[in-house]
Amino acid sequence: MLVISSLIQNETDGTLSFGDFSQTSKQKKSDFKHENDLYKVKTFNEITKLEKNEAFVYESVPGTSVFNFTADENKVSFSVAGKGDAQITLELEAEKEYEVFVEKESLGVMKTNLGGKLIFSAELDENVKKAVEIIKK
Repeated sequence: MLVISSLIQNETDGTLSFGDFSQTSKQKKSDFKHENDLYKVKTFNEITKLEKNEAFVYESVPGTSVFNFTADENKVSFSVAGKGDAQITLELEAEKEYEVFVEKESLGVMKTNLGGKLIFSAELDENVKKAVEIIKK
């Protein structure tokens, strides 16, 4: 099972990994420093949520483990593992179009809502990381 036992961690390549979908009760870690920002993660088998400087970044239902998360104004990329079908929500730029790829297969172009939320589903496996890329159009 692929999980982040420390709940959140900095990776040597400058990315961030977080989440432990194997937990049966809510776990959280606050005030985690990554590149001059403070992160907070809440995670367990039902949900994984990441906040940056008290602003929403990522949420999955059910919970997931996210590896090598990186984001800039044009692209978000990470690998994800979990049990079964997961709904993933990201906070991006409001009312913009993004193309979503899972394992290099396009799920299509999607438009964020007024709040900047982008929602998609991915069929996951607890023992396999699936690569996700979201690219601004």
